[in-house]
Amino acid sequence: MTLDDKFTNLKISLKKMDRVIIAYSGGVDSSFLLKAASLSGLSNILAVTGVSESVPEEELSFAKELASSLNIKHRCITTDELKNENYANNPPDRCYYCKKDLFSKLRQIATEEGIPFILDGTNADDAHDWRPGKRAAQEEGVVSPLLDAEFSKNEIRELSKDLGLPTWDKPATPCLSSRFPYGHKITAEALSRVSKAESFLKKLGLRELRVRDHGETARIEVHPEDFRIFINDTARGKIISYMKSIGYKNIALDLQGFRSGSFNEDISKRK
Repeated sequence: MTLDDKFTNLKISLKKMDRVIIAYSGGVDSSFLLKAASLSGLSNILAVTGVSESVPEEELSFAKELASSLNIKHRCITTDELKNENYANNPPDRCYYCKKDLFSKLRQIATEEGIPFILDGTNADDAHDWRPGKRAAQEEGVVSPLLDAEFSKNEIRELSKDLGLPTWDKPATPCLSSRFPYGHKITAEALSRVSKAESFLKKLGLRELRVRDHGETARIEVHPEDFRIFINDTARGKIISYMKSIGYKNIALDLQGFRSGSFNEDISKRK
């Protein structure tokens, strides 16, 4: 089956649902699903984005702009995961509690508005990663059309490019809570500090990075080809000064480079 055939079949399956809520973050997968839904002839599409301290402001703005450009009805709702100690204490299954909060709120909206389906952007590659949120999706009856149609991340990016979506080459943007070691308590203040640190570094030309928060220490992950920025005396001085101004005492560059989900590496080894 060609990629075009897979996309056609996806649109056919979406059209049969007629009315859907899409859990939409503005990331690669949910944006592609939103675009596919808009092309499928569904009678009612509602994109819903969860808003909390763990979502960077620039990501929320991007999601709003993209939904508007696609002429999709978009709603932002507040999620309360930080109020849940099971989440704030940052266990390895932290994502379950966040997704449970979001999906239960989406289920309430679906019930109130008579919308039969809630969709998310889980893809085929996600099945091989540590994803505690999948359990919450199953419990709330969330459908994953991209997973069901066996779309890989690369296929989604390829089709997104063909469709003119700005997300086709967008770096992965997991929530800010993923920047903390498991067992390290998550607070609104700590999330704000990480958000400020990453925003500052992006202004220096770093496109894909993570600031891992180890309390007084910021461990910066970037691709090895970007190490040159930290060798420059002027840039390094600015980075040190800014990081200290927001509360970090130690600023470290991780020589292993950028690794998405690096705090999951030990978990994956134990599986």
